[in-house]
Amino acid sequence: MSEALKELGAHIEVRRPDCVAGWEVAFGELNIDVTPSNIVGFVEFLRTDNSCKFSSLVDITAVDYPERAKRFDVVYHFLSMYTNQRVRLRVAVREDEMVPSIVSVHPSANWFEREVFDMFGIVFSGHPDLRRILTDYGFRGHPLRKDFPTTGYTEVRYDEVQKRVVYEPVKLVQEYRQFDFMSPWEGAEYILPGDEKKEEAK
Repeated sequence: MSEALKELGAHIEVRRPDCVAGWEVAFGELNIDVTPSNIVGFVEFLRTDNSCKFSSLVDITAVDYPERAKRFDVVYHFLSMYTNQRVRLRVAVREDEMVPSIVSVHPSANWFEREVFDMFGIVFSGHPDLRRILTDYGFRGHPLRKDFPTTGYTEVRYDEVQKRVVYEPVKLVQEYRQFDFMSPWEGAEYILPGDEKKEEAK
């Protein structure tokens, strides 16, 4: 299987050197790095080329690397029902950079791209209806970015007096916990219930 994927990777690189920035076979999967400007044509090539036939778009997601200049990787997963092979495309983009939408090639990309926009704030140019899909109207921020607070910014509740849903700033009812993950048997100064059994076992 690995050899077949290496042959496929070499074939794709030879046929589309304008799109492929690099490729590798890792953990039994073919990973291809693609330049953002060529993503639409490259996806069309993968769908129609007789050696590829990646006709099924499985997923589109993203990964956040805040320390990089190109902060995000937009990740596409495709499946070939004809050859029983999978390919993963990675497109590295800056925070202010737009990615061309592939809805014209794969209409099923519509909601996937909306989800990536909602969760990461990545804008897909040419998308027919790019708006939030998982969060509420007026939601602030993008929850899957690594700089988004785990508590969020607002909380939602139903107010009995106003008889409607209200949005309020987050108020933590207890101090936000920080765990040190120390084992009580490795020098911790506190005793947990049940620790006495360790002494009895000696």
